[in-house]
Amino acid sequence: MHPAASPAVDFRKYIRDVPDFPKPGILFKDITPLLADPQVFRAAVDALAAAVAHHRPTHVAAIESRGFLFGAPIAERLNAGIIPLRKPGKLPWKTMSESYDLEYGSAALQLHQDSGGPGDRVVLVDDLLATGGTAAAAVNLIRRLGAEVVSAAFVVELDVLKGRDRLHGLDVFSLMRC
Repeated sequence: MHPAASPAVDFRKYIRDVPDFPKPGILFKDITPLLADPQVFRAAVDALAAAVAHHRPTHVAAIESRGFLFGAPIAERLNAGIIPLRKPGKLPWKTMSESYDLEYGSAALQLHQDSGGPGDRVVLVDDLLATGGTAAAAVNLIRRLGAEVVSAAFVVELDVLKGRDRLHGLDVFSLMRC
């Protein structure tokens, strides 16, 4: 069991369901109520950082865009660097790309070619784990750098979509699973 598996805050109270967003049939998990409360946001970041600290990461890889909101403060707490994973065309330097399927379309992620390498221990962070396509693409990109992905941490995990299965044995932590 992770050290942060029993947080004092009931994070479910701060996640709002938005039906039919961004497309009909999708039930969007809105984290903005969690972000709006500074104590709850701090508790979420602290719990995520505590859950992955034992992996001794050198870097936190954060997925655009809501992953940035959690990745940067987690990296600061863990004294780790941050690797931004962005949509194509957003990074100014030489990049590597990985395409993937979403539950409602397809997309791609990029990172800088020099954002990590052999010997680096990376924790992947995002707000939501759904089908796992985005997270799996991020893991593939990080591994292509030569870095080791040691863990993944999410605010919300949608169990029914089995995204965890696409992360092939990684240590995965989620603040809330639904």
